[in-house]
Amino acid sequence: MLLVQFKQADGSRQVGVLEDDGKKIRVVDGYRSTYALARAAIAKKSSLQEFAIAALGSTVIDYASVAESGRLLAPLDHEDTAHCYVTGTGLTHLGSADGRDAMHKKLDGADNLTDSMKMFRMGLEGGKPAAGKIGVQPEWFYKGDGSIVRAAEEALAMPHFALDGGEEPEIAGLYIIGDNGQPYRLGFAIGNEFSDHVTERQNYLFLAHSKLRVCSVGPALLVGELPAHVQGMSRIRAQDGKVRWEKPFLSGEDNMSHTVANLEYHHFKYPLFRRPGDVHIHFFGTATLSCSDNISVAPGETFEIDVAAFGPALRNRLSVDDVPHPQVNVL
Repeated sequence: MLLVQFKQADGSRQVGVLEDDGKKIRVVDGYRSTYALARAAIAKKSSLQEFAIAALGSTVIDYASVAESGRLLAPLDHEDTAHCYVTGTGLTHLGSADGRDAMHKKLDGADNLTDSMKMFRMGLEGGKPAAGKIGVQPEWFYKGDGSIVRAAEEALAMPHFALDGGEEPEIAGLYIIGDNGQPYRLGFAIGNEFSDHVTERQNYLFLAHSKLRVCSVGPALLVGELPAHVQGMSRIRAQDGKVRWEKPFLSGEDNMSHTVANLEYHHFKYPLFRRPGDVHIHFFGTATLSCSDNISVAPGETFEIDVAAFGPALRNRLSVDDVPHPQVNVL
């Protein structure tokens, strides 16, 4: 099942299920957000899929008309953006260390492993523990709160001080913390984690700075388990719509050095991330980056991440945010 959130022409919110190979949206009656739908399912101790199916109505809407009019929303959000955490893990995918290692290569000889390669090797050796065991913790980063999340077809604005605006096609896990303080995974969505790779390339300790950017998620939420093998395509389209770069995008545990359960454990082990009512969007990493092929994306060009299992493609145009530098006032 693929859930989407969107706005009607009058601005009211709706939740729906994609049908007809993503061409149609069947509206879920009685719920104006995925958050409300999931909270109700938790209260009834029902699976999200069963609960959504039971609430399906007769109203069917054309997906393309919603997307083209800019009425798509991210598939999960919180009405108070401060109660949505956006985080992620890196060096989790087979081959993902290649680009990062090129960035972080030390000057003391090729025989010495960089910190990135050490971390990647730790994942290979201990990221998929036996059932009931705890594996090695991954690299982890904070991106922001819900205010940085953009929906499909919205622009991704890089700050005026950024040195780069590059895509990171990833799968994100979407969660709600229940009233009992336990995390509930609703499912997964395509995400463009969007980072400043040129800043990070200067020194890997700039990773935190490079991640404090907007991101996009959606358009659909895949309810249930993540397929073991996820395959799609990541593209950069020029302003005329022509593809100027593309590369296969692989994810799922068959292509990862960590299990999803291990990544989840090491995120939610912190009490801070188990506050009842909060939403979490957690990116799982990637092995595909256009910057690794020396591609620099220009404002006006479009990122496109297309994975059939997740329905319609995630598309976002690159723009530049010209908000002036803040002035610090002394009281």
